Amino acid sequence: MNHEERLMTVLLGPHVSEKSTRVAEKHRQVVFQVRKDAGKAEIREAVEKLFEVEVDHVRVVNTRGKTRRSRWTKFNDGKRPDVRKAYVTLAEGHDIDFVGGE
Repeated sequence: MNHEERLMTVLLGPHVSEKSTRVAEKHRQVVFQVRKDAGKAEIREAVEKLFEVEVDHVRVVNTRGKTRRSRWTKFNDGKRPDVRKAYVTLAEGHDIDFVGGE
């Protein structure tokens, strides 16, 4: 896989939650779910290339998935997947619109 193809697979999708919406409004940040092996420089390059915006700063957070348990058994029934999220701060005057309205 060459560099261009790798950049297309770095971002898995936007992470939409109450916190990500609040952060977007207050700090011009967008939250993405990214590959577990993606670095900050790679995430910055992927966002700038795909959305044609200027990135100011990238922060990365690894969150562990919750363990799920059934009330009928004593054993753990499974686990939600681990997620790596990137908080991308956009430069002044740049914005990413996921809704796609006109």
